Amino acid sequence: MDNDNRSMSLRIIWFVILVCTLSYQPSAIAESLAFPITGGVFEYTVQSGDYLIKIGARFGVSAAVLARDNALIYDAKLLPGKKLAVDNRHIAPELLENGLLINLPQRMLYYFRDWQLIAAYPVGLGKPSWPTPTGDFIVIDKAVNKAWRVPKSIQEEMWREGQMVETEVPPGPDNPLGKYWLGLSMTSVGIHGTIAPASIYHFQSHGCIRLHPDDIEALFAQIARGATGSIVYAPLLLTESDGRIFLEAHQDVYNESDVTFNVLEQLARDALLSDQIDWLRAADVLERKDGVARDVTLALKAL
Repeated sequence: MDNDNRSMSLRIIWFVILVCTLSYQPSAIAESLAFPITGGVFEYTVQSGDYLIKIGARFGVSAAVLARDNALIYDAKLLPGKKLAVDNRHIAPELLENGLLINLPQRMLYYFRDWQLIAAYPVGLGKPSWPTPTGDFIVIDKAVNKAWRVPKSIQEEMWREGQMVETEVPPGPDNPLGKYWLGLSMTSVGIHGTIAPASIYHFQSHGCIRLHPDDIEALFAQIARGATGSIVYAPLLLTESDGRIFLEAHQDVYNESDVTFNVLEQLARDALLSDQIDWLRAADVLERKDGVARDVTLALKAL
């Protein structure tokens, strides 16, 4: 009986090993890094009063990229009715079960619910001398038409720059917070609208996160007090989508991360995508750092 039991035990062990071996799929590691792509490639019709910075701010693409993609000069005068090609594809840096995710170099905010990406919006962030912080947060306050109590630090900046020093700005057309405010557990940081929509997709604030008035209105209606989120710093993003490999590279505006070819190679190895990438195209995307998700799929893979 002892021999029989030992034999039975060995068979069970080998069966478990076999099941584990068959269940192991290396591609599962790569799939865990298959983050969604937002935006798209489309045609935009210029409206009266439009200029490249304003259009780029609305769609989350730099004016320089719009100018290059449409063979225009940066400060080109745009006539109403003109057609512009817009590519505002972005790679979400992570997947969340629920909550908000903001990637600083990317200047994008993502809203997740039940592991699904519900919305993605371009944002304005803190200038390099006054950076938006990273870390986890909780939405602790919601307000409509909130008065802006000017922090002492900003009052001091107003004084240094020879501006009239204000201590409080009431709700209305001159309030830089716009109509909607989501206060965060991070000190002096909130998500809010703006009276200067062209400042979106730029680094011009004192650390707060600005959204276009239409976007903050839509987000405000969906976010409750107690909602969680995270602010990350990821200037280099890679993903696989529908069998294609996409790479997105941004400037290291806060000087907090290396955006180098070595980092990209490691990112590709971690995602098991190295042999599917056209490395010449990837090097070009890395050099440009234009903030758009570009297809870098190796041509042989498409055959």
